[in-house]
Amino acid sequence: MSASKLTRPSLDFKDSFLEALAEYHAEGRYLHQDIHRISQDFPGFIEALRAERGYPHQPYQDWVEPVPETVLWLVKDDQYLGTVDIRHRLNWHLEKWGGHIHFVVRPSMRGKGFGKKILLKSLPFANYLGIKKALITVDPHDASAKKIIESCGGKLEDETLATEQFPARQRYWIDCN
Repeated sequence: MSASKLTRPSLDFKDSFLEALAEYHAEGRYLHQDIHRISQDFPGFIEALRAERGYPHQPYQDWVEPVPETVLWLVKDDQYLGTVDIRHRLNWHLEKWGGHIHFVVRPSMRGKGFGKKILLKSLPFANYLGIKKALITVDPHDASAKKIIESCGGKLEDETLATEQFPARQRYWIDCN
């Protein structure tokens, strides 16, 4: 059995990624990602992910300024475990609600230390992109995500208040060096 690693999205993980997407859907996440459509054109999905434009099929408001984004998957052996998105820079929206780094671990793999691994393994990639300190935002009620961020050296700066369109977020800064 090999160690977990971050890799660019790949056709090698089609089955386990689609299984994980079904797990995300079961908990009400990523419902905008159509499993059937993705499974029918997985090579196209992978190509779009590797284009440095973030996750395809992600709904954005017209006023959101897109930023370059690198998508990496945490994998172990032939299994997809989670995703980390690294935004190369912040726009005004990401400064409040999104941050540089967003990570998620598939539901069936949570509680096994992969959250900490995915975040720690993403920091050198962010550093390579020129990000010395990364902003990570989190739901104030997500105790496990806050614990992961703090255990990796993240320092709480403040909390944004909820608006009509956006939820409250706690904003953490973490060194990428």
